[in-house]
Amino acid sequence: MRRYDLDWLRVGVFALLIFYHVGMFFVPWGWHIKNNVMYEWPTYPMLFINQWRLPILFIISGMGTYYALGKRSGKQFASERIRRLYIPLAFGMLLIVPPQVYLERVVNGQFAGSFFAFWPRHAFTWIYPEGNLSWHHLWFLPYLLVYSLILLPIFLKLRNTPHNGLLLWVQKRIKKPFGLFLFLPPLYLAEAFMEPFFPVTHALVDDWFTFVNYLLFFFFGFVLISVQEVFWNTVERHRRYYLFCGILGFSVWLCIRLLLEDTTLVHFTEAFVKVFNLWSWILVLFGYAATYLNKRSKLLSYCNQAVYPFYILHQTLTIIIGYYVMDVSWSLFTKIIVMSVGTFGGCWVLYEFLIRKWKVTRLLFGLKPKLQ
Repeated sequence: MRRYDLDWLRVGVFALLIFYHVGMFFVPWGWHIKNNVMYEWPTYPMLFINQWRLPILFIISGMGTYYALGKRSGKQFASERIRRLYIPLAFGMLLIVPPQVYLERVVNGQFAGSFFAFWPRHAFTWIYPEGNLSWHHLWFLPYLLVYSLILLPIFLKLRNTPHNGLLLWVQKRIKKPFGLFLFLPPLYLAEAFMEPFFPVTHALVDDWFTFVNYLLFFFFGFVLISVQEVFWNTVERHRRYYLFCGILGFSVWLCIRLLLEDTTLVHFTEAFVKVFNLWSWILVLFGYAATYLNKRSKLLSYCNQAVYPFYILHQTLTIIIGYYVMDVSWSLFTKIIVMSVGTFGGCWVLYEFLIRKWKVTRLLFGLKPKLQ
């Protein structure tokens, strides 16, 4: 049975991603291009969102893998993953990402000339940031592709033997409200012992903390959906408890970041609070979605298909709009509205009138073939 709440969560989190990248234009954190004025206060809601937005996407992807393997053999699944992830990645690196790199080089005084003087002659010279070849925001796709392929034998085993020891053990323990926190120890070990030594690069080959961390979330998603109603009943019944845990966790984590010096003890404490906080909010989102959002909708059906092209396109449109407003003397909220509406509107126009209607563009943006 299809879980419409998962579709709503997927659509909602990707929509938040667009707002998050608009916010990156205005905060002091490093990004590709920046506004002429920086603002400190948006970092707090962005810190809150940043804790769980990517983990829950990988969990949902792991859950989607469970459903996909119910209709396909391992070979069919691998073939589809390559088609729906690798082709959009290659297309994105060829045409969607280069405008972002070009504008960054122009703003930083590293290139002078038109885009067509930059592409293709300079767009694919060596690897970003030293060079210009990059997958930028599309890094999610190669990670998801690699995860899908390397975990496929394990997933097939779990899918074909639903009464195996692992799933029975998980099913028994997560019936209690705190049982779902049994997933924290691996997350804590990665956060405490890998994060300090492997900075986030999104380069796949040397990004060990990110790789292991999101691999765990992807695997956990598959396991949680495998125990089916036991998981959904638990998060729905105890959602208020998880909400309390999330509020407490984020408050403590923020205090640690703002008030304490970074020491070994503080690091290990913060690592635990961080994973406790983000996991609590993930359970909150699943619990409230299961309660209120597990409903079919024509709007959901449209958005669920559009979300992938929106994801592929959005950051390029955000950076293009940002380039033209970065030095304009508008207020913060005016620029946020212009960039948000422009990004969503531009993605919708391209999706509605170009991408979804044609076989070739559907393939390039990872959509299933259109039903006749």
